[in-house]
Amino acid sequence: MRFQTPLAPARLIRRYKRFLADCRLEDGREVTAHCANPGSMLGLAEPGTKIWLEPNDDPKKKLKWGWRLVDHENGHFTGVDTSVPNRALKAALEAGEVPELAAYRTIRPEVKYGRNSRIDFLLQQDGLPDAWVEVKSVTLSRQPGLAEFPDSVTARGAKHLGELAEMAQSGHRAVMFYLVQRTDCATFTIARDLDPAYGVAFDKARQMGVEMLCYGTRITPDDITLGPGLCL
Repeated sequence: MRFQTPLAPARLIRRYKRFLADCRLEDGREVTAHCANPGSMLGLAEPGTKIWLEPNDDPKKKLKWGWRLVDHENGHFTGVDTSVPNRALKAALEAGEVPELAAYRTIRPEVKYGRNSRIDFLLQQDGLPDAWVEVKSVTLSRQPGLAEFPDSVTARGAKHLGELAEMAQSGHRAVMFYLVQRTDCATFTIARDLDPAYGVAFDKARQMGVEMLCYGTRITPDDITLGPGLCL
């Protein structure tokens, strides 16, 4: 998934009201960027952090910049836009790049299911059970090489696990797909200390037949693409 317009480097001044970030461009200008991430962004929003912003000239958008990446200045990046995983995974599914799901040819996004929910992707193929795929963006890392989810309490995330478990019990394939938007992690785990209830829901869903997949990403200021599978 390529960024629509070339990204510009900047320094974070502050993130506030969850969806806003004041930033300083390299030419000294201060701008406010949209932060498409409702999570805590633990460890990613320290003032002075090098970041990458995407400009836009859409007259319908109030903010003319979007925060897309954290640059760790050691060759590694983290993607902070939570809409990216769905777009990156859709492209990978269409290209048959996820071996566990490569047999499916029909890919339907945002299909209603569960209790007033929409599944990220419903995959269908003649002769195969429907596969219901929920995608989560993973950005937390508190230990070198280890990615964690969630980065804060997420009752909504636990609800999704419960709904997937119900689909699995009904004879469908149910898949929780964790996409790690970091290039510095090789393994993944649940952050049970940050949200014990989510950890319980994860274990229960797995026992009820929900498949847990985790993949990394390849990230540059030009694009974000699906990376290799990670140990879970």
